[in-house]
Formats: sequence, C-alpha cells, structure tokens
Amino acid sequence: MSFTTVSAGRIPVLDLSPQINDDLWPAKAFVGEVVPFRATAFREGHDLIGVELVITDPTGTTSVHRMKPLAAGTDRWEAQVLLDVQGEWSWRVRGFADDFETWVHNAELKVPAGVDVELMFTIGAQLLAGAGADKARPLADRRLLSAAAKKLTDVSKTDAARLAVSADPRLHEIIGRHPVASLESHSPQRLIRVERTRAGRGSWYEFFPRSEGARKLPDGSWKSGTFRTAAKRLPAVAAMGFDVLYLPPIHPIGRAFRKGPNNTLDAGPNDPGSPWAIGSAEGGHDAIHPDLGTLADFRYFVGKAREAGLEIALDFALQASPDHPWVTEHPEWFTTLPDGTIAFAENPPKKYQDIYPINFDNDPEGIRQESLRLIRHWIAQGVRIFRVDNPHTKPLDFWEWLIGTVNAENPDIVFLAEAFTRPALLQSLAKVGFQQSYTYFTWRNTKEELEEFLTSLSTETADFLRPNLFVNTPDILTEYLQFGGPAAFTIRAALAATMAPTWGVYSGFELFEAVARPGAEEAIDNEKYEYKPRDFAAAEKSERSLALFIGILNHIRSTHPALGQLRNIRFHGSDDDAVLVFSKHLDGAFTPTGESDSIIVVANVDPHSVRETTVHLDPTAFGLPSDALFEVHDLVTGSVWTWGEHNYVRLDSFTTPVHILHVRPVSATDAASKGIPA
Repeated sequence: MSFTTVSAGRIPVLDLSPQINDDLWPAKAFVGEVVPFRATAFREGHDLIGVELVITDPTGTTSVHRMKPLAAGTDRWEAQVLLDVQGEWSWRVRGFADDFETWVHNAELKVPAGVDVELMFTIGAQLLAGAGADKARPLADRRLLSAAAKKLTDVSKTDAARLAVSADPRLHEIIGRHPVASLESHSPQRLIRVERTRAGRGSWYEFFPRSEGARKLPDGSWKSGTFRTAAKRLPAVAAMGFDVLYLPPIHPIGRAFRKGPNNTLDAGPNDPGSPWAIGSAEGGHDAIHPDLGTLADFRYFVGKAREAGLEIALDFALQASPDHPWVTEHPEWFTTLPDGTIAFAENPPKKYQDIYPINFDNDPEGIRQESLRLIRHWIAQGVRIFRVDNPHTKPLDFWEWLIGTVNAENPDIVFLAEAFTRPALLQSLAKVGFQQSYTYFTWRNTKEELEEFLTSLSTETADFLRPNLFVNTPDILTEYLQFGGPAAFTIRAALAATMAPTWGVYSGFELFEAVARPGAEEAIDNEKYEYKPRDFAAAEKSERSLALFIGILNHIRSTHPALGQLRNIRFHGSDDDAVLVFSKHLDGAFTPTGESDSIIVVANVDPHSVRETTVHLDPTAFGLPSDALFEVHDLVTGSVWTWGEHNYVRLDSFTTPVHILHVRPVSATDAASKGIPA
C-alpha cells in the first residue's frame, strides 16, 4: 500500500515572496525599507478567506498583519511592513476560512431578497456569540460582540435593522484584529535578513586621495597628495550631501609594467601608476602607499571623515602587481603559463600587463584566510564599507564564504560589487551576500531603456539586489556624457538620485569632465594613471560646476522618505518619447511625520532639445483619487502648479531639463479660494 503526501493545506498558501531561489538564501532588506510580503491563497467554492502575515523580528517580538487582495481573480495577497530592526526576521503566512465575512456577504445578499432570512440571522448570531465567549479577546470587545449577537435574534426589530449589524464598523474593526476563523493553514517559515540602513541607502562620492593636494614641481615631477591634504576636501564633499566617500586602492603600486598616462606602456619615472596594480617592495594589501602617509595618517583621515558625516568605503581588489610580495611568497596563488611566465589580467581587447589575477584553484584555503585577514585588518582601522573590484572574476562560493564570515562577526560591514557582467552572475553575487551592486544604469539612457531597467530592478530583483546607480566611474565615460554637454550631467544626476535609494558620482563629474580618450569609453588623462588636481572653487565661481545642483538633489533625498525606497517607483505616460515620467509614494504609515510623501519626476532625457508635451498621471499611484486636482511644488526651482491627470510641460535641456515635484493635495477650502473645481 502506498500513501500520497499532501502538502497543499486545507487553505492552500503558495508562492511566497520575498524569497530567493526556493529559499536557498534569505531575502534581504535594510532598516527602514518597506517590504511587500505576498502569497497566493485560495479555497474551493465561493466562501471567503482571510490571509495574515505573521512576522517575528530579531528581538522575538511577533506581529500580525492582515493581508489585502491584489488584482481581482489572481488570489494574490499582500501586506506591506516597514522593517525597523537589524538582524534576521522570520515570517509565515496564515490562511483561514473567514467565517464572519462569508456570513456578511451571504446575509447582505439573501436577507434583502427574502431568502433564508431567519437562518442567516441565526448563523450570524452563533458566530458572534462564539466570538463573544472567547476569553482571549478584551472584555469590551466581548461585550460588543455578545450585544451584536442579541440584536440579530431580536425579532421585534425589522429585518433591515437586524441586518445593519453586519455593517457596524466597530464590529468589523474588532473581528479584523481577531478574525472569526476556521480551517487554518500555514505556509512554511521563511527568513529575511535586514541589514543596516547604509546597506541600502546612501549617496557615494569617489576621489583619489593622491590627487587631492597634489602639486607639479618646477622640474616637471609631481608631489603626491596625502591623507592629510585629502582631508581638507572632506567638508566640501559633505556639503554636497554625500554620506559615503569611496577611495580607490591606497596600497603601494608596483613598478613592473607600470602604466603611463592614458593607459600607455611607457611610464616615466614620475608616473604614479594605476592604484589597482597593488603591491611593491613597500608591501601589499595591508600596507599604505608611502606617498599617502602612514597607517596613523589613514586613521586620522577616517576620523575626519566621520566628523564630517562621511563613511569611508575602501576598494578591495584581489589581484597583484608583479612586484607584490605574494608573487614570491605564494606563487601558487597565480597562473603559471607553459612558457614559465605568470598570466596577467585581460578583458579582451583590454590588457592589464601590470596586474596578475589570482588563481583560486591551487590553494583555495590559503587565499580565503589571507582575504579574511585583510578585511579584518581594514575593519580594525575603521573601515565599514568595501567596494569590491571585479568580483565576477572570482568564484561565487568564495564570496559567499567571505562575506558570510565577515558579516557573522560584523553585521554592519557592507560590500559593493563592481560587477558589470552577465545578469545571472551579477544577480548571483547579490544573492550570496553582496549588499549592493553596480548595474547597467550607466548605459541606460533612453526613456524606454530606463523604464524597462528600473521596473526590473524594483520588482524582479528587489528581494536581493540593491542597485547603486553610479553616473560615471574612472573607467566609464559614456557617449551620452561625452556629447550631451552639461545638460546630460544634470539629467543623469537627477535620475540616479531619485530613481534608487543609493547613487554615486566620481570626482570630476560635477565639473562636466566629458573628453574621452580616443577609441575608449573613459576620460582622457584618466586619473587612474596620473595625478589630477582640480580647482573646484574656480569652477563654481565661473558657474562651470554642478556641485550646487548635486547638493540640492541630496537635500531632497534626505527630506523626502519616498526617495529612500526602491520598490515604490511607478512609471507614468507622456506624449513624447524623450520625456520620462515616474513617481514615488510612501504612505504616511511609514514616514517619520505620519504624512504621506509623494514625488513626481519629469525628465527630458534628450540633452540636445527643448520638449513640450503632455504628461499623463495616475494619481492613485500617490494615494489620491484618479480625478483629483493637486499642487506640485518644484523642489529645484520653487515653482508651483496645479495638476491633475493630464498636464502640459515644457522642459528645456539647456536650462531646466528635469522637474522634481512634491505632491501637495488641495483641500476643499484651498480649491475654492483658487477657483479650482472641487
């Protein structure tokens, strides 16, 4: 005799979200993120069901949230919850036959039609009397339930008066908190890892400390900037509203095959080389480049950054120059070719003769322990964020082990993956532990591309992948920026800052640096290979700087909590293929003030034009009736307009290519005073 195992449950609860790949890894969120929990639940026939999310935070506190149905006919249910405690949360979904709501539905159909009238009242009275006898309920609730039961059986009253009990809002509130339920089923338990806020929200700024304070000497050689001179730049970075300062590698740089200006192979004696060619006689990944100072100078720099409200993110590049101590101490960590030479890094057609990649197969345990030692070393110096160079060229299980080990010891440590690679690999790096990831945003510039890409980021991968929308990097100067003029920089900054909770810029972006090295998608005179001091003050004085606008963007981000979420982006229509429209809304239940926050962004993504068009909004996306009129306040220019579903806009890419609008509902009194139809 054989038996069939039944897994469905009496009220099937299926297709849980958020979860990753059949729960191979916990889903992820950050402190302050509003997460939609979803499940598919149904039962046979026409009786109604209820669905609840039961969630327990890391302190052991359990809360229950009634889930609401999504689109009709889908049997899909949702509850949104703000996760406010760091650590591992557990959750499950409870489905049940909603006996009270089923009775209400049936009674409100049958009693007016004169069908089974007394039977319906008797059924309702029994349900309410049973609920009133439940000592787990507060005494006041029990009394109201018992009184309602008696009203249903009071034949001295009209049928309409007795039926009115079914619509009593107090009754629905009481039973909503503690449903009259039967036939319960429970989903499996799932986990969601909630990491610190900075893991999912922040504004990043990248600079090379050697360029900050660098001076060209009379003989043509250079005096490098130091951590002490670079610290003088920190207040200006903080004044633009950034909260993370990212440093490329700060270690000794090899001399063998050192790259010269613009990635040439003929470096002169005074050329500093690429910081990613790590290691020399002065040390390796745990050492400071002598030109930058000492370990004490680095700690001074970290402390000054903290005083300015900045966290330091340090580059972690697992590779070595030919001069790195590893090459002689651990030759097994590299790939030796048949001719006896060590393989250098390549990304055809690019060649990096000054860098040896690590071979993880010869001594995986040795490489793991050395990597862990290095991360621990820099954590001890005050670093809490690591930007990881090319993680997609290293084994996935290595990162799962390293990040898991580090976060078990230090849950606050954040890893950003610089992984411009295939979607499966990029996404898998996020699944196994990376808190943030660079994305393809840099190359998504048209309205259609941006809508498709951000829709995917905010829905398909939001349970595990947090995008960091960098507008440029030392390696990336897109054609859009090369040929779009200052308008292109303005547009890209506005989009990155409003589309995702985390964004970043590389120093020089605010100065509209747009000249590329011929035949390459990177800036000419690239700072990777030479010193590049900049006169930011002179640029601002001559109005050739985007610093003020960037500061406005970061201020808007800090004062509008809707922009601190990823999943709430909603795209709207326009009659122009170059005018992108989206909104972000956060219900007052999730804001610090208790007031809802709604932002609309309208952007002309063509930096060479003036566009006039009509934008078409769905006001229900920001909590208003579909036909509502409302005020929009441009947070950049200060202009105020009254808008509705359809609105004229004019966006001049040379002056105002983007509107960032705060939605303010119009009260009946205000509408009357302004002659607006209510």
